[in-house]
Amino acid sequence: METIIQTQHPSFRSTEDTASAKARRERHRALIIPREHGAWGLLLVPMITGAGVAFHQASHIFPLILLLTAALALFWLRTPLESLLGTSAMRAQTLEEAHTLRSVIVVLGGVATVALAGLLWTGHNADLWPLGAAVAAAFIGQALLKKLGRRARMFSEIVGTIGLTASAPAAYYVITGNFNATAWMLWLANILFAGDQIHYVQLRIHTAKIEGFRAKLSRGWAFAVGQALMTTVLTLVCMARLMPPIASIAFAPLLFRGWFYFVQEPGPLVVRRLGWAEVKHATAFCVLFIATFTLAR
Repeated sequence: METIIQTQHPSFRSTEDTASAKARRERHRALIIPREHGAWGLLLVPMITGAGVAFHQASHIFPLILLLTAALALFWLRTPLESLLGTSAMRAQTLEEAHTLRSVIVVLGGVATVALAGLLWTGHNADLWPLGAAVAAAFIGQALLKKLGRRARMFSEIVGTIGLTASAPAAYYVITGNFNATAWMLWLANILFAGDQIHYVQLRIHTAKIEGFRAKLSRGWAFAVGQALMTTVLTLVCMARLMPPIASIAFAPLLFRGWFYFVQEPGPLVVRRLGWAEVKHATAFCVLFIATFTLAR
């Protein structure tokens, strides 16, 4: 009886090893790096907006660097922490993955601790304490709302946005040393902008196959009401002289995009293209807001 020995061609083994290594790298990346790509913008755009307005009054850049470092480290920390605790869709399944996550958590936690210590050393920037408490409350509220399921998904994102956009008043405060009406206005302006973005994206995704003005308005009436309320709030803020009227121009592209949705010709929804379009809107808002606010002062 013959013994048949089957051997695998080296090129096949090499291909399998490469594919396996790639899969491991992608899995590790998903366990460690935040998957909510839009949330990076919700954190950074407000911070840039707050800093841009603040630099018209002061030029203390080192506290901003510390704030940026702490914010990025804490934001990044959430993903590996949830993966290790098993509270997210991606979770550690092996001892090696758990060890990697612990190492990342220690590094990110250390970076955030050092940056925050530099900001709060000897009682400096004391108003960051209540602001940080408000941010923590927002994220706890978001976590609780997520447990209610899909019906509370958008509302939970809005609540989370309140925490992320706090980077605007925080940036303004650490640069100028003042937590005044302008800081509150920056927070409100960025909440309005980010909230409208989230609502619009959800509307486009859930009404991709709907055609006609009446049908769109029937499904998107809440978004239309939100657009009208945002316009009303901006008008009141300008009338109260909390924001220069010219700065409201920064919201014009967002409002036009929102109202145009109801009359535009139907077309296929490409989520990636929609995402990049919102990045462009965020960039335009940031540039226009800083430019118009600076001109008004």
